[in-house]
Amino acid sequence: MKIINIRNSVQATEILNKIGVDPYGINAMLPKTMNINILLRNKPCKVANIIKQEMLSIGGDAAVHRGSIACSVPSSDILIMGTLKQIAAFAKKIEKQPFGLNLVSRNILEAINNYSKQKYILKTSRREILLGDRTRIMGILNVTPDSFSDGGLFNNQQKALEHALRLIDEGADIIDVGGESTRPGAAAVCEKEELNRVIPVINALAQKTDTAISIDTTKSLVAKEAIAAGAEIVNDVSAGNKDRQMLPLVQETGAAMILMHMRGEPQNMQKGDLTYADLMGEIIDYLGNCLEKAIAAGIEKERLIIDPGIGFGKTFADNYRIIRNLTELKALGLPILMGTSRKLFIGKVTGGEPKDRVEGTAATVVAAILNGCHIVRVHDVAAMKKVAAVTDAILHA
Repeated sequence: MKIINIRNSVQATEILNKIGVDPYGINAMLPKTMNINILLRNKPCKVANIIKQEMLSIGGDAAVHRGSIACSVPSSDILIMGTLKQIAAFAKKIEKQPFGLNLVSRNILEAINNYSKQKYILKTSRREILLGDRTRIMGILNVTPDSFSDGGLFNNQQKALEHALRLIDEGADIIDVGGESTRPGAAAVCEKEELNRVIPVINALAQKTDTAISIDTTKSLVAKEAIAAGAEIVNDVSAGNKDRQMLPLVQETGAAMILMHMRGEPQNMQKGDLTYADLMGEIIDYLGNCLEKAIAAGIEKERLIIDPGIGFGKTFADNYRIIRNLTELKALGLPILMGTSRKLFIGKVTGGEPKDRVEGTAATVVAAILNGCHIVRVHDVAAMKKVAAVTDAILHA
């Protein structure tokens, strides 16, 4: 006898096939092999009571506040517990009930559909990129004098171009070019200076390679010129919130876009109170709102990526919690990017300067991939390419 930990429908199908289950039976049983917990927040007691009763009626359960039954509290969080089949059946049962349960039904069905998704097609202005078959590697190219790890090493065109080509030779799928440091406390850079740093490099790189290029910027004019020079992905740490013209620009150019969570700005994001009442819940709400804004601006969902923003307005412990709970972001239905490379939260555990954090970075890359990450943004491409390849083999064997 052994206990089976089923991670996804592919694994479940393999096990059922090996047993010799009829194909019809496999389709019927697949949703029963996957257990899921869904947390609804701050719902009226009458809604909490209905949900609990309906889940119990189909063999699942729902945890509610102990005062919910007597309505001695105004509202309750609700933890819905069951198999995918039970929760899908529950959502169907409540889709025509009052008190906003129709919206709960729709959101639950969308969330479990997103949670089950294994592969994505990312559309850029130049190509379509399959995500989910293997982890894609984004190589970092900082054309800056003050980035925390490699500031000043590649801040002229020739050195930057040589380093970018080296990263591509080492296996980078995307090169992320940045001309303004976003390390904690970094000084802002004017538009003209940022353009002078990144545009010649992107121009030269686009002439040398067909590898996808990303522009790391919060400024729409920089993004516009970068796309004209050959970039096809906009990596905006403000998720389009800093420059109102960013979302319209991305829509117009057809570029893909990375929406990142950040509280505050690089100059102040690690100062003051870093407490979250619900860390993952607040990140998901923020990214969900950014997703809605992007779609409202005319950007197709297939052109969007999410990034929980490791190190951007979080404590060291928060960064580890995000990696451990990364699977929760799957509910948004978008591919996930993670940028942990050489960051200080790793150094707090391993010690050493940024260049000494390669092994610690590798551990975070493994954990992120196992928990649903599709793209890792790294400095040490050759090493992390191998780390990702072995992790992918574990995950997809």
